[in-house]
Amino acid sequence: MAESGTISVRWVKSSIGYDRRQRATLRGLGFRRLQQRVDVEDTPAIRGMIRKVRHLVVVEED
Repeated sequence: MAESGTISVRWVKSSIGYDRRQRATLRGLGFRRLQQRVDVEDTPAIRGMIRKVRHLVVVEED
């Protein structure tokens, strides 16, 4: 469950065939495996990272 000031994000689509930078962005968000959920801080930088891989992740609401 995400606390206030955090965003809960789930990696739902494989990064195979996508740019190396997009895979690096997923790692930067803290992902290690598909279907993993991470809670990250709600900052402009994190929102920008999520926007770059929005086709691979889903922002979950609890």
